[in-house]
Amino acid sequence: MGKLSIEQLREGVRGAVTTPDDDAYDQARTVHNAMIDKRPAAVVHCANAGDVMAAVGFARENELDLAVRGGGHSVPGFGTCDGGVVADLSRMRGVRVDPVRRTARAEGGATWGDFNAATHAFGLATTGGIISTTGVGGLTLGGGIGYLARGLGLSCDNLISADVVTADGGFLIASEEENDDLFWALRGGGGNFGAVTSLEFRLSPVKDIYGGPILYELEDAATVLRSFGEYIADAPEELGGFPAFQLAPPLPFIPEDRHGDPFILVVACWAGPLEEGESALQAFHDFAPVVAEHVGPMPYPALNSAFDALVPPGLQHYWKANFVAELSDAAIAAHVKYGPRLPAVNSTVHIYPINGACHRVAPEATAFAYRDCSFAPVIAGMWPDPAANEANIAWVRDYYAATAPHAEEGGYINFMAADDQDRIRANYKGNYDRLVEVKRKYDPGNLFHLNQNIAP
Repeated sequence: MGKLSIEQLREGVRGAVTTPDDDAYDQARTVHNAMIDKRPAAVVHCANAGDVMAAVGFARENELDLAVRGGGHSVPGFGTCDGGVVADLSRMRGVRVDPVRRTARAEGGATWGDFNAATHAFGLATTGGIISTTGVGGLTLGGGIGYLARGLGLSCDNLISADVVTADGGFLIASEEENDDLFWALRGGGGNFGAVTSLEFRLSPVKDIYGGPILYELEDAATVLRSFGEYIADAPEELGGFPAFQLAPPLPFIPEDRHGDPFILVVACWAGPLEEGESALQAFHDFAPVVAEHVGPMPYPALNSAFDALVPPGLQHYWKANFVAELSDAAIAAHVKYGPRLPAVNSTVHIYPINGACHRVAPEATAFAYRDCSFAPVIAGMWPDPAANEANIAWVRDYYAATAPHAEEGGYINFMAADDQDRIRANYKGNYDRLVEVKRKYDPGNLFHLNQNIAP
């Protein structure tokens, strides 16, 4: 295989190396999106940063594609490749909390479930995702939208430092004090600049929250979306959550005869004092008559993992997304038309608010540029049957086409599909040219190109 052999790679790493001849190969090459079926030449199950350096060096010296896999949730399947090398960080999942400094350091393969379990014991948290099996690294490098974003900012806004293996095989610390240009680019620029082997975060006091899903009839969808958009603009920043379209899963708090019906809902998260939770969510109860709800005090990790069962490994995935400044009447009309046509109980549409603390960071302060937008909608097509791919992809595309004229040109890179590469410049708006400069400095050969790629 060129300058370095698989045998040399195996001898140079602590973790295992899986190749097509090994019994565990099919399991090793599998990623979250079952639509992705690729056959890498080698999967390196990295045990430490040294293994990541070896995997990067092997790919570079043999001129092979390199995929870096953390949580493995990449919808386009960027965590694998055909004929190349996968640096699989999923065995590097340690999280160390410093409760005095209120910081936590997570290894590159940690999930938000791992992170929340470690920090919750100390009554601390930072902004994570919506599904706890999502990788900490991937979510953060793309920005990091979650329940706590209005109060704490994006995940990347809470990043203190990152350990990075660069294309030349070097190991760097990126922070405000060291390699600050790389640190700037990592906060929203995705995996374009290196393999991140650990991330250090600032934590805030969040332990138990008051929240959960509140379901309304579809006939009230326009009212709910309009009311949510107006209310969340000036709501207390401890209030997070989002409106969504969802087929009702078979849960006990939903009337049995309504299981499988489409609803508009609001998933609420009040991270302020628990005794204020009921009054904080009153506005959501005033939007429209409530069909069903499961609202109350709960540990923050419980809400952060509440939808995990709807997103198991092995589904087919195709997503589209935008940023929007406001939920205009025209945008709401498009959502009301297409949202109820959800193809499966796994599919959903979420409209995440990204105001509050997110707006207090300047657009040029991090690579995440859309600090003037108030919402990040995602049309997340997810379904179990590959035979339904064509029809369900068409639903996502038609939905996106209807909402795009009422949104910004760019979208959140963590929600982009494989066919969205032509939106890269728009996704970074005024920060794109500076990102290209950082890319040329740290990865001039574009070794890290299996991502929403910023070409050097």
